[in-house]
Amino acid sequence: MAAGFLRPCRFFYACGDGSGWMEWRPMIACRWVGQKIGVFLLGVVLASAFTYAAEPTINLVDGFDFPVGKPNAEGFYKSRGLRLREPKHLGEDWNGRAGGNSDLGAPVFAIGDGIVTFAHNVRAAWGNVVITRHAYRDTANGKIKYCDALNGHLNAILVKVGQRIKRGQPIGSIGTNFGMYPAHLHFELRHNITIGMARNSVSVDLNNWADPSEFINKHRRMNREWRAVSLPVGTYQVYAGFKGL
Repeated sequence: MAAGFLRPCRFFYACGDGSGWMEWRPMIACRWVGQKIGVFLLGVVLASAFTYAAEPTINLVDGFDFPVGKPNAEGFYKSRGLRLREPKHLGEDWNGRAGGNSDLGAPVFAIGDGIVTFAHNVRAAWGNVVITRHAYRDTANGKIKYCDALNGHLNAILVKVGQRIKRGQPIGSIGTNFGMYPAHLHFELRHNITIGMARNSVSVDLNNWADPSEFINKHRRMNREWRAVSLPVGTYQVYAGFKGL
């Protein structure tokens, strides 16, 4: 601090009998101001620390793989694709080629390095759901972008919210939503990372959703970058009592 700031400050107050008699009290004001500044700076430091802790960092992906039959969906086929008009289907359904429930319990893999942002049994038509978030460099403009991958109707969840994951790591297994459907993986890929489970919160278009297979095939192999980037969190609405990362 500048030396002038440390000079005693003149501060006066009414004393005792209410007569209005005043006296100068050197240094008291400086002590009071110093205490207030100290509290303010402590608040700034704590707020910065909290913000830093609330925003994890991850490495950019070096490519994306398919969520089943890694890395190329071997032994699986896409029974339904993305459809943005009625009847809408906002992702892909993946089934085992052997048919029926032959794929029940088959592993579901992380499509790329990232972090788990949601991993809960939300019941209803969804059952067990895992959402992962990934950072990548857009090959068209060089900018860093983020995407979310949703894996639904799982038989089991093998990861937890906040867990860092690697490409090809098992994150769950194919299920039937507790007998509601034939076994399959419902898989969505979103450009808009605020959607979470609130799929009615945004417009149904390619600004918010990606065609999963098209996106993965376009980004199969990317340059490895070791520089970590900050990952946005706290983007989801609460759904069925669960907030996510």
